[in-house]
Amino acid sequence: MDAFVRTEVDDRGVGTITFFHPASNSLPAAILKQLADHVSDAGRRDDIKVIVLKSAGDRAFCAGASFDELVAISNEEEGLAFFSGFALVINAIRTCPKFVIGRVQGKAVGGGVGVASAVDHCFATQYASVKLSELAVGIGPFVVGPAVERKMGTSAMGMLAIDARSWKSAHWAAQQGLYAEVFDTTEAMDVAVDRLAAELAGSNPDAMANLKRVLWEGTEHWDELLMARAEVSGRLVLSDFTRDAIAAFKA
Repeated sequence: MDAFVRTEVDDRGVGTITFFHPASNSLPAAILKQLADHVSDAGRRDDIKVIVLKSAGDRAFCAGASFDELVAISNEEEGLAFFSGFALVINAIRTCPKFVIGRVQGKAVGGGVGVASAVDHCFATQYASVKLSELAVGIGPFVVGPAVERKMGTSAMGMLAIDARSWKSAHWAAQQGLYAEVFDTTEAMDVAVDRLAAELAGSNPDAMANLKRVLWEGTEHWDELLMARAEVSGRLVLSDFTRDAIAAFKA
């Protein structure tokens, strides 16, 4: 199956945005751009009251950045362009006037942790362990860092960022605030996602938009901040250390 991003809307006003990539739902630049565009478009649509963000497949929510595109970056401009894709997604979710519910069915790595951190309310299964692997390949979680730190706190973000080769369990992530609840099965999680989405779809849209603005207060500078962080990653990815590390990681 080819990579895609699609939006489906039901008669309750629940808009479900699904992304997929055959490489464990990794996020190449084209998918990042589409994902940001779909979130922004859903935020403008009158027929959508609440958004559910999910990936297709079973045990991998999102593998983060596309390694194939990382090794193909040849200059700082290309590096900035690639990493700014993650900034676009996070900022699209941040500025969307509607609540975004995350559905994390499996492992989240790097940018996947960033996406899970950026949504307004996130459900997960017991298989949704997390890892910020960026330092292990010679860069760092600079672009997603503000979203992860906002959701989990500096201490938990530091644990993930520094111990870049270790997985943390879904239950650990829930204890740190990333997940609202962890379920034994995908089916049980989907019941909870559907229940909350239905409740929010019937809630006052003006009240929800104002509440979202309150919850995101203090992040108004993220348009500039995340792009500055993308420049750092775009520069680091060009180093010999990073290229060798990515090659070894892929092998």
